[in-house]
Amino acid sequence: MRQVIYRPFLVVRAAGSGMEGTGDLLALRGDLCFPIEVKSTKAKKLYLSGRTKLQYEAMVTEGERCKLMPLYAHRQKGVRGDSWRIFRVETNNLSGRLRQLEKSIPPFPTTRNGSVFLNWEDGMPLHTFISLVCSSAGSENYALHNLEVRSLRNNFFTTPLPSTTLEEIRPAQILSDKPLDVLAELARRRS
Repeated sequence: MRQVIYRPFLVVRAAGSGMEGTGDLLALRGDLCFPIEVKSTKAKKLYLSGRTKLQYEAMVTEGERCKLMPLYAHRQKGVRGDSWRIFRVETNNLSGRLRQLEKSIPPFPTTRNGSVFLNWEDGMPLHTFISLVCSSAGSENYALHNLEVRSLRNNFFTTPLPSTTLEEIRPAQILSDKPLDVLAELARRRS
């Protein structure tokens, strides 16, 4: 749980909480944003119907419109320890970090007839979710990747261009029967 201190979110109670598609909370950070709908029950399962089903459908619509991953936080009353479970609202157009997270966060389970519901036991524990989104491992890899890209760009633009002598151009103009490996040819010309 300490990880959230080093990679915190700004969490705001959504104005007009309960309005269609907004959720109850909005968790923001430079690389992630989640609208979150909060549900609290004594039962392990919560079947969506009526207003709660409309809220869910609105979360799907807004998630797809804004390319966000809406979440549901389900608290089971009377449970000692981590009583919160996290569920993902399935949307089709995620990209970047949200697309990576999509694989790890469980979606809503469905009934036999295809209706979604909350089953507390199927959700991701809150401490696991926080570890996932606040881990510094992904950010270090991203920073390292950016450093490697910058290094390659610097090397690419500082190396001299190959000469254009006739001896070098003629072999390249001869067509062969086998396909040309472009990357190998570029490497050969650079050396």
